[in-house]
Amino acid sequence: MNKRDTSNSSSPHVLPSLPYPDNALEPVITANTIGFHYGKHHKAYVDNLNKLVAGTEYADLSLEKIITGSAGRAEKAAIFNNAAQIWNHTFYWKSMRSKGGGEPPAALKQKMEASFGSVDACKKELAGAAVSQFGSGWAWLVLDGDKLKVVKTANADLPLITGMKPLLTVDVWEHAYYLDYQNRRADYVNAVLDKLINWEFALQNAG
Repeated sequence: MNKRDTSNSSSPHVLPSLPYPDNALEPVITANTIGFHYGKHHKAYVDNLNKLVAGTEYADLSLEKIITGSAGRAEKAAIFNNAAQIWNHTFYWKSMRSKGGGEPPAALKQKMEASFGSVDACKKELAGAAVSQFGSGWAWLVLDGDKLKVVKTANADLPLITGMKPLLTVDVWEHAYYLDYQNRRADYVNAVLDKLINWEFALQNAG
């Protein structure tokens, strides 16, 4: 059931399957990290959201509608944070693939060159955003109108709520990399961009 059932299910939100086996991103991200990150953190957001929305106005809404409906409402912060983190993580897993990185598809490369000057300049800006995000958060490649941009968000925030279209993301919460890289966030970010980033996924989202 990958289409959300909005009937009287007590658990409308399910943990989406990973797009690859736990060990597919090794050695850049180990199966051990994926086991904790996906199997514990991502799952916990799903479990928490189901508890938080049960019996509320959000009970039968899609994830995106919960996110837009709770954004900026202090009294709904827990609902927003858990819903947004489910969305962010699902998007993050798809932003990577085994043997990723390398040369982007021609249509994406053109957009990157038009917006940043070169593919390398785009990657450098993404890496800079990811490394400089203070504390937990995300670095994003987004489409803002017809221009590509790099933005960073703190905690659970995401570009969807500001009208930009996310193309891919890099997670810089410590649980994304600490087991493999300890405090070496820059090493993790550069390895993801060089060896795992899924440019094809970004191009699909830009369509």
